[in-house]
Amino acid sequence: MLTVVAALIESEGKVLACQRKRGSKFELLWEFPGGKKEPGETLEAALARELREELGVHAKIGPEVLRIQHRYEQMREPFEIVFFAASVAPEKIQNLEFERIEWRAPERLPELDFLPADRDLIEGLATGRIQIPEMR
Repeated sequence: MLTVVAALIESEGKVLACQRKRGSKFELLWEFPGGKKEPGETLEAALARELREELGVHAKIGPEVLRIQHRYEQMREPFEIVFFAASVAPEKIQNLEFERIEWRAPERLPELDFLPADRDLIEGLATGRIQIPEMR
């Protein structure tokens, strides 16, 4: 099973959401930054690498928030996505990979068209059922 990691980055009560580039797989759908775990990497190391590649930042990876297993018809194998709280300096974020990035209050996340694998998390964040642990 493929393993994907994603960061829930919060700043001033808002969460960073990223829109996939036009022309990419699942183009223009929204997601949280992250990506595939490479062989030999820990989940945390994979997420730190992905955040350097996508946002140009060094991140402190915090606790795991949620794991979801999902399968897309367009993909051969199912995958597990592991969401972690992460802390970065918001002013250092650079958009290196996405069509757009946006800070959103959790209750406004459902206004964006997120990838299907993320939708349970989005609903949980929007209703307050799922909380992002505070990072220090």
